Amino acid sequence: MAHPYGADRSVDLPGWKSAASHLAAFVIAILFLSSGVWKIIDPFTWRTMVEQLKVPYALSMPLTLSLGIGETFAGVLILLPRFRRWGASLAALLLIIFMIYMSVNYGALAGKDCSCFPWVKRTVSPGFFIGDAIMLALALFAGWWSPPAWGVRSAAVVLGAVAVFSGVSFGVNAARQSGVKAPDAITVDGQPYSLRYGNIFLYFYDPLCSHCDAAARKMSKLNWGDTKIVAIPTNDPQFAASFLRDTHLKAVTSLDVQALRKIFPFRDPPFGVALHNGREKAPVTRFEGNEPDETLRRIGFVQ
Repeated sequence: MAHPYGADRSVDLPGWKSAASHLAAFVIAILFLSSGVWKIIDPFTWRTMVEQLKVPYALSMPLTLSLGIGETFAGVLILLPRFRRWGASLAALLLIIFMIYMSVNYGALAGKDCSCFPWVKRTVSPGFFIGDAIMLALALFAGWWSPPAWGVRSAAVVLGAVAVFSGVSFGVNAARQSGVKAPDAITVDGQPYSLRYGNIFLYFYDPLCSHCDAAARKMSKLNWGDTKIVAIPTNDPQFAASFLRDTHLKAVTSLDVQALRKIFPFRDPPFGVALHNGREKAPVTRFEGNEPDETLRRIGFVQ
């Protein structure tokens, strides 16, 4: 029997164009699926990255989840020939919007990390736009040299499945953000340092990071009361003492960054973890505007 959608749903393309469409679609699908699924399975890390790209805190998580769903949906659609034109259009739209946003904010974001793909390290620079332009061209080629899309209901089912996956993943990650048990003790100045009792704030920082420096100077002016601060340099530990001296942050230093980072994962510093009696009470990811002051006051870590 003939296909129910008839001949008008097919396009007689030369073999090389069909092959090029499949290849371009495969490349874009891999890129978009890896980026989208990464956001879905690790939304809290990505929220921090999104905030570093000047997205307001109130919008950072909704945007992270929306991008994760949109990129994953585009990756699935472009991989399947019957949906390819729709997937290519969505991928192209996301790329154009992203390029426009980065162009408008280029002055503030130049040099910042923008690694959307797990295995590719990128920063905001002229090369960043060249890479996105190449991806845009591939998406357009994949869609242009493919048959007309059909099957709206089936595509909606795919979108629903991606959205459900995102919701479940967010719930699991949200549960993990609270109550994680810290090690009983870490090493401070060569001696065991207990994390089991009272309020302890773990501050992960890069001694050469201006954002980390500004955050530490800001926190040094807070009234911490009985809360103890443990500062953990993520690299260049030889500068830890001068960092605390220059920022006036009253803290002890631990170099157990690898062990702590396995338990409290994050991408880039500054990053904080509020511990109460040895368990995580709240992650602290924002260090701009009224944060982390408001979060620390809300959970009772500063007065």
